Amino acid sequence: MSQATSGLRTQAPSCCNIRGVNVVVVKPKTKSTSSRYSHLFAWISEEDDGYAVQVRLHDEGKPQSAAWGEEIADSLEAASLMVAKLASEFSIPQGRIKIEIRMNDMTNGTQH
Repeated sequence: MSQATSGLRTQAPSCCNIRGVNVVVVKPKTKSTSSRYSHLFAWISEEDDGYAVQVRLHDEGKPQSAAWGEEIADSLEAASLMVAKLASEFSIPQGRIKIEIRMNDMTNGTQH
């Protein structure tokens, strides 16, 4: 993903570059070579130095095979690209993707 590369909590990630943004795509440690996830949940939070992107991938039928991770993006657009790349890589349909965005409210210093 962006400059921080903590990746999802699984085996070694593969990396690609989309429009100048490094995107980490992670596949779980399983006996099977093909990973299947049916759902993607992402939280994008505005931080002082960019946007924190936290994701969780899971399959309804195999909850024990979930993967998760966190990265920092330089912009909201880069954060969106990270989520889109994960959804594309694992063929997760739009109806099974949930995204929560938290932005700072500059008037009173809170997040919404």
